[in-house]
Amino acid sequence: DVQLQASGGGLVQPGGSLRLSCVASGFTFGDYALGWFRQAPGKEREGVSCISTDGGNTFYADFVKGRFTISRDNAKNTVYLQMNSLKAEDTAVYYCATGSPYCTVVFGYPEFGSWGQGTLVTVSS
Repeated sequence: DVQLQASGGGLVQPGGSLRLSCVASGFTFGDYALGWFRQAPGKEREGVSCISTDGGNTFYADFVKGRFTISRDNAKNTVYLQMNSLKAEDTAVYYCATGSPYCTVVFGYPEFGSWGQGTLVTVSS
């Protein structure tokens, strides 16, 4: 059974940083792309970032590019999201997700993916 456990969220000041982690189990981690999504209160879920199976390719939404960095450690079955220069509009529950070897599919068909519980990031002064 697929398990995705995100952690690392919390309350930070605008301009601050957080590193999210997601530990996965129940599937062959290195065979799947991993994505990060977020959902703010009252808003639709949106894709944030995705990383290819071997970590060689990364993809970012325009609203986080240059501020966030995704990485993975296949030996630890873990994907990370380093978030810098945080803004109030980054406030959301952040979820890690998978379901395909390809980021285009993870982002394009999230309704068919596997999801974790998410971790809450609050950016506020």
